Amino acid sequence: MTYPKLTKKPGAIETAAAISRGEMSPLEAVDAAIARIEHQDAHINAVAVTDFDRARETARAMTGQSASSDQPLFGVPMTIKESFDIAGLPTCWGHEEYANNIATRDAKVVSQLKAAGAIFLGKTNVPPDLADWQSNNPVYGRTNNPHDHERSPGGSSGGAAAAVASGMVPCEYGTDIGGSVRVPAHFCSVWGHKASWGLVSKHGHDHPLMAGRDSHDGALSIAGPLARNAADLRLLIELTRTIPLSERNKPLADCRILVMLDHPSCPTDDAVRGPLEAVAAELTRAGVAIDRASELLPDLKAQQADYMRMLNVAMARGMPGPNGKRASATDWFDMLDTQTRNANAWAELFETYDFVLAPPAPVLAIPHREGRVFDGTVTINGTEQPGGSVLCWAGLATYPNLPATVLPVGETDGLPCGMQVISRRWADLDCIAAAEAIGTILHG
Repeated sequence: MTYPKLTKKPGAIETAAAISRGEMSPLEAVDAAIARIEHQDAHINAVAVTDFDRARETARAMTGQSASSDQPLFGVPMTIKESFDIAGLPTCWGHEEYANNIATRDAKVVSQLKAAGAIFLGKTNVPPDLADWQSNNPVYGRTNNPHDHERSPGGSSGGAAAAVASGMVPCEYGTDIGGSVRVPAHFCSVWGHKASWGLVSKHGHDHPLMAGRDSHDGALSIAGPLARNAADLRLLIELTRTIPLSERNKPLADCRILVMLDHPSCPTDDAVRGPLEAVAAELTRAGVAIDRASELLPDLKAQQADYMRMLNVAMARGMPGPNGKRASATDWFDMLDTQTRNANAWAELFETYDFVLAPPAPVLAIPHREGRVFDGTVTINGTEQPGGSVLCWAGLATYPNLPATVLPVGETDGLPCGMQVISRRWADLDCIAAAEAIGTILHG
């Protein structure tokens, strides 16, 4: 089995350590990242909004100083998804009518990462309304996958994943409601983490229609990091979490794992199945206990239907859908009841299993197309499937509010393939640790 060639550029922790040792200054780190962006982004178009002058100014002020104990990212350059506010920069969510919507404050995550010493170089590309597995909009254009410029890097955090995968920046922060962190990580061969719902604040991550007013955090939707390794994911979660997290530190060999490669709502392409079957075989050889089926699983077809119903209402804030019906308060509370029953079923499953391993998506990076992926069809094993059905693996963890870590595991015909590691709610650090252990088994 062969694996994608992961970038050799240093991660966030490595960059901070080099700055701490005096091997480079914050300004040199920032200038090097800007040079990478200027060199590569003409072909990839990941960084939609640049803020190089202010980044250099911040880095210049930090040069010659030492990091405090609460600044583990001191001098580390990074970017963030366009939908997060950074004071003085536009936040338009891909809409031309909001292209001049300038944020007056930083999002909570931005403030937390700045406090930890990170320096923001700009913001990365998204689809309109963050509602596609492509990152293409009339304001900033189309982002290409670094592995194949004719394909999508995913969405909606596609610019984020492309920036990390191409080596422009060591880490990023995105959001996920329909796989928007996990699918770009899978398509681009980087690490990504979908946090437990409510773990990371999305304050300052509001549609421009809100005009800077605070809004509800958003049902199902989470904020989560992308990086080049598990250690950086862990640090980014620790820096941005809203509650304390515990970690079981249970060796992978002592864990019981459920591997899922089939979903009743959508077939899994062989290009995805092959690398994940190889992972299961490698783990079995390493002595890890794996099951391929369980009576404890909830009705996945019903879960997908309930997830799609709730997703559509959440994305439209209850406004009428194609059928012209507006969701009522009673409809919404009924959906919350159904979601709770599903979450309880998953909690019961995780009393037996430590982790569930599954594809982040049923396909590898898709070719560029006009229009949203979800409005058309997707080719899977030579047949056309409804575009919306490909969200089934995203909904697996999103609907019951569970954490999921994606790691690169293999490739098919040069296209990367990832795998998501799912566990009980608030077991975010355990997911990252298990993904790290699996990565060690696979990659050494």
